[in-house]
Amino acid sequence: MPELAVSLGALIEDGAEQLRRSGTREPRREAIRIWTELGHRSAAQIFLERDHPVDPPAATRFCDAIARRARGEPLAHVTGHTGFRRLSLASDARALIPRPETEGLVELLLQRVRSGRVADIGTGSGCIALSLALEGAYDQVTATDCSAAALDLARQNGGLAGVPVSLVQADLCAPFAEGTLDALISNPPYLTVAEYASLESSVRDWEPATALVSGEDGMAATTRLLDEGRVVVRPGGWLALEVDCSRAAAAAGQAAALGWSRVTVHMDLFGRERYLLAQRSDTR
Repeated sequence: MPELAVSLGALIEDGAEQLRRSGTREPRREAIRIWTELGHRSAAQIFLERDHPVDPPAATRFCDAIARRARGEPLAHVTGHTGFRRLSLASDARALIPRPETEGLVELLLQRVRSGRVADIGTGSGCIALSLALEGAYDQVTATDCSAAALDLARQNGGLAGVPVSLVQADLCAPFAEGTLDALISNPPYLTVAEYASLESSVRDWEPATALVSGEDGMAATTRLLDEGRVVVRPGGWLALEVDCSRAAAAAGQAAALGWSRVTVHMDLFGRERYLLAQRSDTR
């Protein structure tokens, strides 16, 4: 840790070199991002002030963050926050880090249902529920999770976003009565045990397994949501699920077999089958 003032340019370059040695793919870009997201100057001002001395306490905070990232801790945990649609969210080990792919799931539901009552099942950080509350015109947005720690993080993020979301600790759809939801949305766990074991350590070692693993076949939570959802979603209401691309067709087949109508699978921004949309039929 630096005891004497060093220039900003030298500090950034030293941080980038440490990240490079640790195998980080874009070490300089990440070093710059860590500096800016720790609450200091903008990225543009790094170039304008590269010869300016850095206050030693600020340099120490930066070096500590670089060391954490070099040990493999996710960047969102190191900086303490991440972006999701219009939100800036607190991020730590209590919940899955929001992914860009999940932003597409929110968009698909907003295109179909923008009012009424909606539930986000397995909310984690609260990214889906808070985005819906911010961008839609819903009478009520309810977010459930079985993890008290995840709900604490979602509550923290709700305070940051300043939008009303009801948080409930519960197992999947348990809190909801028959036909009370206009829409149900979820990014449930959908990996197999073997797939989880093969994940990069930056995910496996830092993010909660309960948010990633869903039984031996990866379909346990998805199957339950398809089944329970047809009870709690009203006729004509919608279901929106993020699914594993390798099991999207199987999930769509299950949805159709359970009586969901207008079942469609949509691509994510990387061209993978990622989203399952279905409408509750009037007869089943």
